[in-house]
Amino acid sequence: MDTTLLTPTEMAGMDRAAMAAGIPGAVLMDHAGRAVAAAVMARWRLRPTLVLCGPGNNGGDGFVAARRLAQAGWPVRLALNGAMPGGDAGQHAALWRGKIEPFSPDMLDDSPLVIDALFGAGLSRDIDGDAAVTISLLIARGVDICAVDVPSGLDGATGQLRGVTAPARLTVTFFRKKPGHVLQPGRELCGEVVLADIGIPTALLAHSQARCWENAPGLWRAAMPSLRATSNKFHRGHALIWGGAILTGAARLSALAAMRVGAGLLTVAAPRAAWSVYAAHLLSAMVQPMDDLADFTALLADPRRNAILIGPGAGVGEATREAVLASLATGRAMTIDADAITSFAADPARLFAAIAGPCVLTPHEGEFARLFTATGDKLSRARRAAAQSGAVVLLKGSDTVIAAPDGRAAINANAPPTLATGGSGDVLAGMITGLLAQGMPAFEAACAAAWLHGAAAQRFGVGLIAEDLPGLLPAVLAGVGGVAVDGGNARAMTGG
Repeated sequence: MDTTLLTPTEMAGMDRAAMAAGIPGAVLMDHAGRAVAAAVMARWRLRPTLVLCGPGNNGGDGFVAARRLAQAGWPVRLALNGAMPGGDAGQHAALWRGKIEPFSPDMLDDSPLVIDALFGAGLSRDIDGDAAVTISLLIARGVDICAVDVPSGLDGATGQLRGVTAPARLTVTFFRKKPGHVLQPGRELCGEVVLADIGIPTALLAHSQARCWENAPGLWRAAMPSLRATSNKFHRGHALIWGGAILTGAARLSALAAMRVGAGLLTVAAPRAAWSVYAAHLLSAMVQPMDDLADFTALLADPRRNAILIGPGAGVGEATREAVLASLATGRAMTIDADAITSFAADPARLFAAIAGPCVLTPHEGEFARLFTATGDKLSRARRAAAQSGAVVLLKGSDTVIAAPDGRAAINANAPPTLATGGSGDVLAGMITGLLAQGMPAFEAACAAAWLHGAAAQRFGVGLIAEDLPGLLPAVLAGVGGVAVDGGNARAMTGG
């Protein structure tokens, strides 16, 4: 399933391309309005319904939906904000046989269901005037709302509010979702999202400039590591993790995750004072005692240690900073997380200049602000940070954004709120590193780890703690497809 996300500008380009290919705009609008009416009838029982239309194409979709609902026997009222629309929307407005009510607060009386077709995803200004008053009343009354394309007042490109927005229980959008449907707070405001086919040929998507996707297995499954009958542990990569002296649980969680996601070998460089703690708990890993940077550099001398993680529980300061720089100097794949990010807060340029190989930075918002000055919406900030640093940036949150230096980006939308627990980020960092060790490209590894992380949490449910996550990965990995070995012959698994 294609999960391309189109900005409002890119979607407008798809509409134009479809019309150039011989599909009239009025036909596309008819299909859109029909889809809204069908979604409403599937979601709710017959009830009095008010359709709020604006003067643009979004309002045209509303006129079609109103007409189709009325034809199906629904008691429908329609109110128009502004002048009668022209163009394709005007054609459909002319087909409406009911009354067009004046736009006033009184129109909301006796309307348990409202179809919001006031403003579309490309709104470029804050909502004000009567529309703002009406939307505020919708919020206060808590009525059921079906939004056409996006809830009015939501920026489809960023997920941010344009003044005021009433949350929808259902949003019907067309051809492809937009970033605003999956970025917060847009995702919460859209409610359930129905993606409708309105007749735009999928082949036209190849001509778009879209470089953003909703994160899903189809985006990275082809790059996932695979096992062959002749594979051995060295073929599966060797991850190296810097262990902290005090917060030892963080690196141990990362180590378990890296091994569960498939790394064939794993070494933890543990401060000598904490060596026994690591060695007692990581039975499948090699735990090497470390007194100083020289000991860590000696571990880096073995080129088979091909993916490095520094950050979880590492401590903030010069030792962590120098370990990161020594690791980056090898040009091997690297994940930089948590304390390793903060250790460069005073001199981010030094970190960026050192990044030469595949690298993933995994900041939360606070850590992001310590390295980057980018402002604006989350997607734009992550993209600018990736371009500035030369690394893949995974900006964490309920709407994690993964951005590559070349402009590709993915938005992860499957993470449940149960992941808001200590140590879950350490698990994620370990998963990324384990996939890097197996040769997965940095962008795909970060995307895969973020999605698998969310899927594992969904599988467990409430009561989740970080220790639960690594053990859930085998079942989740099997569900997205992989390779099993049976009797010495590799056979493909085609789950989920």
